[in-house]
Amino acid sequence: MLIVKKFGGTSVGSPERIMNVAIRCVEDYKKGNDVVVVLSAMGKSTDELIDLAHKVNPKPPKRELDMLMTTGEQVSVAMMAMAMDSLGVRAVSLNAFQVAMHTTSQYGSARLKRIDSERIRHELEDRKIVIVTGFQGVNKYDDYTTLGRGGSDTTAVALAAALHADSCEIYTDVDGVYTMDPRVVKTAKKLPEITYDEMLELASLGAGVLHNRSVEMAKKYGVPLVVRSSLNYSEGTVVKEDAKVERMLISGVALDKDADRVSVIGLKDRPGVAFRLFDVLAKAGINIDMILQSIGREGTKDISFTCSDGDMDDAIKAIETNKERLQYSAIESRPDVAKVSIVGAGMMTNPGVAAKMFEALYNEDININMISTSEIRVTVLVDLKDADRAANAVHEAFGLGD
Repeated sequence: MLIVKKFGGTSVGSPERIMNVAIRCVEDYKKGNDVVVVLSAMGKSTDELIDLAHKVNPKPPKRELDMLMTTGEQVSVAMMAMAMDSLGVRAVSLNAFQVAMHTTSQYGSARLKRIDSERIRHELEDRKIVIVTGFQGVNKYDDYTTLGRGGSDTTAVALAAALHADSCEIYTDVDGVYTMDPRVVKTAKKLPEITYDEMLELASLGAGVLHNRSVEMAKKYGVPLVVRSSLNYSEGTVVKEDAKVERMLISGVALDKDADRVSVIGLKDRPGVAFRLFDVLAKAGINIDMILQSIGREGTKDISFTCSDGDMDDAIKAIETNKERLQYSAIESRPDVAKVSIVGAGMMTNPGVAAKMFEALYNEDININMISTSEIRVTVLVDLKDADRAANAVHEAFGLGD
């Protein structure tokens, strides 16, 4: 069997934990399996590097920030290869250049285009454990790029797809996918399985267990995915195409505090205005989530949208740069908001789900700023100060706790 194993920063946060991971990987290797290991940077290394950069430059160029941040994973993989060597097992560490992992050129949030698997296959044939840097790639200019926070998950799934792996195991500091972040909702319980679609919605809405693009890629290529803890041997959560026939109404609640609201006021109420606004944002590389358009009055309308916290300033700058084209009267922004979402395939055949969510928020006297829905999701935007209380109230309303 060929197994791809991905370990996050907490799992390799100290020499002791690196050795623990090395032992787990060597166990599978000694059973005759081929093993590819994908690692994040140790502990909080990435955050520390970002803080260091901001001490030199409050707004560092994104290219240089990527150049800096990719050093974290190179430390992890080299340390892991040393640990495995101490256990008497041959291992080799490879960075994005050595693999090579080709990406687009959008620094900070690049997308993988293709992976050259020859080097990895050669090392596996030589019966080595191959340890690869997660989170990073190389663009057409031979510059380092990064895949966005949590991008090591995407690296692992992409490698599993490229190598036709038998299994892709994502190891974290929790036992699997929970109905809600157990650090926010103490009664959250672990799900034995979840569909790709549900997991993709949860990941896109702020559930930090898996990177949303990794789930997207796993679904596209049919990569068998398991989420489990690196700190114990308990069964994790299986992410797959089909789950149990008898579906839960709601599979989980997601909370995203990394959300900002931007409102463009006084746009002309005529065809093409929304296109021009979102075309400007798309060309600036801004990912938009929730969108709300007001009913036109007196020849104008307002459009509000949410984006990630790191993109708000760039979004406002892009809109201001194109004021003559867009013809609006004002921009308003609110960074103190959060998204609370419910996700579940069961809601497709059950009316009244949204009403139950809104009732739970009403009972807690929590105001809703925006609403967005899909077939298997309802998302509301609330004030940041109400975020944890809202998540707990919704979680309890649907009986998801233990």
